[in-house]
Amino acid sequence: MSTLSIRDLDLAGKRVFIRVDFNVPLANGGQEITSDKRIRASLPTIRYALEKGAGVVLASHLGRPKGKPNPEMSLKPVAVKLAELLGRPVDMAPDCVGPEVEAMLPAPGEVLLLENLRFHPEEEKNDPDFSRQLAKLCDVYVNDAFGSAHRAHASTVGMIPLMKQDAKQAAAGLLMDKEIEYLTKAVKNPARPCVAILGGAKVSDKIEVIQNLMKVVDKLMIGGAMAYTFLRARGEGTGKSLVEEDKIDLAKELMAEAGSKLMLPLDHVVAAELKVGVDTKVVDQVPGALMGLDIGPKTVAAYEQVISGAKTVIWNGPMGVFETPPFDRGTVALAKAVAASGAVSVVGGGDSEKAIKSAGVSDKISHISTGGGASLEFLAGIELPGVAALEIGRK
Repeated sequence: MSTLSIRDLDLAGKRVFIRVDFNVPLANGGQEITSDKRIRASLPTIRYALEKGAGVVLASHLGRPKGKPNPEMSLKPVAVKLAELLGRPVDMAPDCVGPEVEAMLPAPGEVLLLENLRFHPEEEKNDPDFSRQLAKLCDVYVNDAFGSAHRAHASTVGMIPLMKQDAKQAAAGLLMDKEIEYLTKAVKNPARPCVAILGGAKVSDKIEVIQNLMKVVDKLMIGGAMAYTFLRARGEGTGKSLVEEDKIDLAKELMAEAGSKLMLPLDHVVAAELKVGVDTKVVDQVPGALMGLDIGPKTVAAYEQVISGAKTVIWNGPMGVFETPPFDRGTVALAKAVAASGAVSVVGGGDSEKAIKSAGVSDKISHISTGGGASLEFLAGIELPGVAALEIGRK
């Protein structure tokens, strides 16, 4: 990896700016955190900096406040939860830049959480002056927010050249390190056989991912609603299943390009409508009055066989309408197969992660990515601005 790691830096007595991903889901008018997963993911980097004698300045966005303060998207509840998880006080700044913030900067062993970066429109515009104000707050810059690495914002990109200009260092945090390591290995130098499982609703959402992974993998297994666009392109009946009519020609091109690498469902769990308790049946081709809502047992068996012989598995997207049982069965079955395979497994996307948890196999997956959009772009071979900036910052 060509980025510096926080482990490469001398942090003693330094003020370290850590860009974290605290974009947590909130309820009750922004007062209650419904999942602290992203906060917990940042703890190893924060603790490492504190143990090495740094004062820590934490910065994040939360939601889409459209460039102005919104109390329902304040990071104040995060400061409370973080203090609880760290077991030490966390000061909450009234803003993310300005004299009041500068007066609160932490001494070694202290933690300051800045207010939501996106309360300022300059953050998303990657404004040079805003980047400069953020850079003033620290001696060292660390990006640990892989989930925001696909955004060229002031806190993910703009600060880094300014740090270098002032002879200050910029590095990746422990979480960012892990994300880059696993995703790079999976798409650039995988142990073989390397297989990918792609699901989700639309071919159009994953065109670049399919095209890029076809160059990398030995087998590419398709599921979810997007499979029906491919099946329609092959002339099969798809009933009332979701099909992107305007992507049928593209699906034909992708199938021709992929050849025998591409695997499509052999059978389907179908129903007349999507609801809990609806009558279902398994068919090889979807009749006109019904819709395909999950992969069937023959498909599960065929995909399991490929997975069992794999050395690397890349997975993004569910195989069916995962949120509505019993249409989660195909996804859960493949989650268990991936866990049992012993392969290096890299999973991205919220629904895939839910399937892993639902199947009770989270501890047997090599890496579950914290960045949905970022991991998708990485798998598509698209350069992530936040990662590229760290690489440039090292030169």
